Amino acid sequence: MDLEKPPAERPPQTPPEGCLVVAVRLPVRIVVLVLVVPVRMVWDALVVAGRFLNDTVLRPVGRALLWLGRALFVWPWVALWRHVVVPVGKGVAWLGNVLLVVPAVWCYQRVLTPVGHGIAWVVRGVGAGLARLLGWIGAGLAWVYARLLTPVGHGITWLFRGIGAVLAAVGIGVYTAVAWLVRYLIVVPAVWLYRWVLAPVGRGVAWTARIVATGIGAAVYWTLRVLLVLPALAVWRWVLAPLGRVLAVVAREVGDALVHAWRVAGHVSLAVGRFLGRLLRMIFVEPVRWVYRSVLTPVGHVVRDAVWRPAAEAAKTVGRAVRQALASARESARQARADFRRMVFGTPREPEPDALPDALGRTRREPVAREARTLDRGTTALTKE
Repeated sequence: MDLEKPPAERPPQTPPEGCLVVAVRLPVRIVVLVLVVPVRMVWDALVVAGRFLNDTVLRPVGRALLWLGRALFVWPWVALWRHVVVPVGKGVAWLGNVLLVVPAVWCYQRVLTPVGHGIAWVVRGVGAGLARLLGWIGAGLAWVYARLLTPVGHGITWLFRGIGAVLAAVGIGVYTAVAWLVRYLIVVPAVWLYRWVLAPVGRGVAWTARIVATGIGAAVYWTLRVLLVLPALAVWRWVLAPLGRVLAVVAREVGDALVHAWRVAGHVSLAVGRFLGRLLRMIFVEPVRWVYRSVLTPVGHVVRDAVWRPAAEAAKTVGRAVRQALASARESARQARADFRRMVFGTPREPEPDALPDALGRTRREPVAREARTLDRGTTALTKE
């Protein structure tokens, strides 16, 4: 068992910074902070104003414009499509089916199909006759080919084969003679001239050109190296590289300073915003809240208890009295109409108590239930009096 405590991991150490970085960092951060704080405050103010404008103006206006656009452009076209175009299209489709498709199908089934069958039968018969006639003609041509043209063709082929053999023998002899002359008069001298004259001369010229090109290339190489490469290398090594390192350090520090200044400016802007918000709250909101709580609320309660509630109770009482008066007037009018009907038409006949109207308005009589059995009666379900 390992009782030794493992060594703690050391945090990664940052490389030591040079004096140039330390000398550049502080003034750059001060200057950048002075320049960035107003920009960050203006930016935060614009963000707050933009959010307020978006929440209070742009979003409601956008919703209103969206509803207006739907009401002006979408809904009329939807209604036109649903209530005009679709019914008209269905009517046109039905009318086209009745006026075009049904007659065309009937014409195809009752007229064109029988005519087509007849034409096909006629064409089939004519084709069979032509096929038989062409068969007879083909048989005749086959007999002519087999009995006349084939023997004549064999004879002509044998004749041309003999003539070709003679011409081939003559051509081979001529070709052999010409090839022998061309080889010993042209090819052999040309090969000897190339091997013993042109090839040595070419090798000498190539060696001379290689030597000259090597010397010229070396001279040009050292000239360019001394005049261009070495000065450019010295300028890069002793001027541009140190200057680039300095500029890189300055740019890195400026970037870090911008990031740090932007964060610090954010905290400063937040503190200023909170201060202004608290100041506005103390100047405007708190007095308004105090006036609302200390003045308007008691006054509102007094007005509610002294004015609105009695007025509401009086209005309810007046409304109740008006409703009762209207109900009495309606009842009086109903009684007056009933008295007028009785005076003019007489008293209507009272319906019999056991006659009830059915679903068609006809009266039907309900069967009267038998009286219940008592102790002084001997009638049961099995015995009758």
